[in-house]
Amino acid sequence: MSTLPKTSRPAKSATTTEPPPRPSTLTDARLRVVLLVSVHAGAEERFLHAYEQLSQQVAAVPGHISDQLCQSIENPSQWLITSEWESAPPFLSWVESPEHREMVKPLHGCVEDTRSLRFSVLRETFSAKEAAGRRAAPPVQLAPRVGDGLVRHALTFTVKPGSSRCVAKILADYAAPEARVDENTRLCRTSLFMSGNRVVRAVEVKGDLVAALRHVARQPEVRAVEEAINPHLEEDRDLDDPEAARDFFMRAALPVVHHLTADPSRPPNLRRHMLLYPVKEGCGPAVASLLARQDDLAVTKPKAAMASDGGEGQHTIVSSTVFQRDDIVVRMVDMDVPLDRDLAVAAGVSGPRAAAVLGRLLDARLLDAGANGKKKIDLSSEAGLRRFLTDCDMEPVTDRRAADY
Repeated sequence: MSTLPKTSRPAKSATTTEPPPRPSTLTDARLRVVLLVSVHAGAEERFLHAYEQLSQQVAAVPGHISDQLCQSIENPSQWLITSEWESAPPFLSWVESPEHREMVKPLHGCVEDTRSLRFSVLRETFSAKEAAGRRAAPPVQLAPRVGDGLVRHALTFTVKPGSSRCVAKILADYAAPEARVDENTRLCRTSLFMSGNRVVRAVEVKGDLVAALRHVARQPEVRAVEEAINPHLEEDRDLDDPEAARDFFMRAALPVVHHLTADPSRPPNLRRHMLLYPVKEGCGPAVASLLARQDDLAVTKPKAAMASDGGEGQHTIVSSTVFQRDDIVVRMVDMDVPLDRDLAVAAGVSGPRAAAVLGRLLDARLLDAGANGKKKIDLSSEAGLRRFLTDCDMEPVTDRRAADY
């Protein structure tokens, strides 16, 4: 955790005028998932049979609307699976579950390669006849979000008690891998943070994320680091066993559930922070949804409100990414002001009532301060927000960027 300096700037008042909340991409828009699949030659029938079994199971998952299986008319080895979901949280909860990992095992022997893409539904069009006969559909995303051309992904794992310093040194000292993957893909940035015995590593890629991750895994310097930290991991792994390695990295995956960029030009001298939220059991999706809404609000608030914070013409948060798996929720923010300049925005509670709602979803016992007998987390006062951010702000270990990023 980090230590915030004291400043004379007060916490934002709950009476500050805010724009009306807009629908959240995470919870209020339908989700379309596209899975590109390369099937081994001769395994098409086995793949089709495995899909038919899987589709029957998926149909019973809460939040699932429909799915389709398509085969390329040009290359029979190329397949496409599309599915539609009521919103992102039901899909993310299912796809990261042990049940999902068991469901898809029959596909492993048939499939050579996959690529998964996830989209919120922005607009849709029907013929006049079909539109007249359709019942009201779940909502679509109302407005497009600004992008910066990057795809993000994170991994998280825990190390054995007492080994954090050793692991941090290993992870900080290795030589950076080659940034260029191919003519279309390059590794732009890798940020690694620790809090207690938990490690979070986030990557930003221009192009194909899967290709970039495979490129990194093949680099000798990266392989040496992974082998060096193996004895320190709480969960054993065998990187020489492809199936065991795949299972480990699937369990360690911390997917992006929300991202927004206020300024895609990436202004210089931004401050990057990784906040690890102490989530109550079963509340991970709710916390991720709340943080997504609050960051939408913070980025879209009027410039007049920003000027009152002393940052005329600038956004306090330039970029925000929420990663979530089960009850592990991490929020990575790039800020153009110190973390304590606007405590509520930094904590993700800039809107009315957000502090009270988030406070009910968090568990003080998971923070260092919880050991002192504190029963709840105070997000309503400057002192409480400052203490909360100090506890949640993870320690940076390394932040590597490509030379032209």
